[in-house]
Amino acid sequence: MPAHNSDQTPAKTPITVLGLGLMGTALATAFLKAGHPTTVWNRTPSKTGPLTAQGATPAATPAEAITASPLVVVCLTTYDDVTELLTPHTTALAGRTLVNVTNGTPVQARKAAAWAEEHGITYVDGGIMAVPQMIATPAAYVLYSGAQEAYETYRPALAALGGTRWTGTDPGLASLYDLSLLTGMYGMAMGVAQSFALIRSEGIGAREFAPLLTDWLNAMTNGLVPGTAEAVDSGHHLTDVSTLAVNQAAFPNLLTTFTDQGVRPELFAPMRRLLDRAIAEGHAQDGLSRLVELLGVPQPDGS
Repeated sequence: MPAHNSDQTPAKTPITVLGLGLMGTALATAFLKAGHPTTVWNRTPSKTGPLTAQGATPAATPAEAITASPLVVVCLTTYDDVTELLTPHTTALAGRTLVNVTNGTPVQARKAAAWAEEHGITYVDGGIMAVPQMIATPAAYVLYSGAQEAYETYRPALAALGGTRWTGTDPGLASLYDLSLLTGMYGMAMGVAQSFALIRSEGIGAREFAPLLTDWLNAMTNGLVPGTAEAVDSGHHLTDVSTLAVNQAAFPNLLTTFTDQGVRPELFAPMRRLLDRAIAEGHAQDGLSRLVELLGVPQPDGS
């Protein structure tokens, strides 16, 4: 548990941050600004300089950094990097809480949690839903899963980074939520890229078109996301908006226009195959929400 001062005011939890890329530096900065004694380590020592100037304590070695704090936050590029860094330091990590906010997969998170348990390390996985500039702002939040008691203990300290959102005791859930949210973001980014490519094919500026696109996407997203969620969870995919049959009939117009305008169609071409499959499987009168079922794995109730 975090210590208390003699006057009963909760002391700020000492925190170690391993990895000082753009995100790791933002995390360490946030902890410092929140008043936490912060120890930092990076493979390239020069990156500790700006944080040291803000009051961080630089560590010469990972072991020195780990033993400085009960809470160790690691933010590297890949899980392989995390494994390489931490495997020689299991003794130092034993009895401490490790919060791994490195981007990875649910399977990787579960393997990391099993490894940590084997060595007496308390493991919490994290998924950061922010870019570095957003850290410590109201727009940022971090998803957590794994050791719930440790999460609750250190939640006040982790709140320095932004909102804290618990997803469950399965260590892989934070990654699953993270990647599901990123999937939506990348899907939108692909649509935006294709849209700008098409409008620019006639020399219309992207900045001129952007307000129309923003308004349209906002209007569609506000209805599409909750409406699709309701249809998927209820299993009722009939629609009074636009059937899969209508979408299948109209979709070739997009692909033909891309070709006519000299715009490459590869971001959108797979959608036609999915629509064709939906119709072939008898879902012509359903809405686009049916595509979730075609993409997903069978649910326990067989749906």
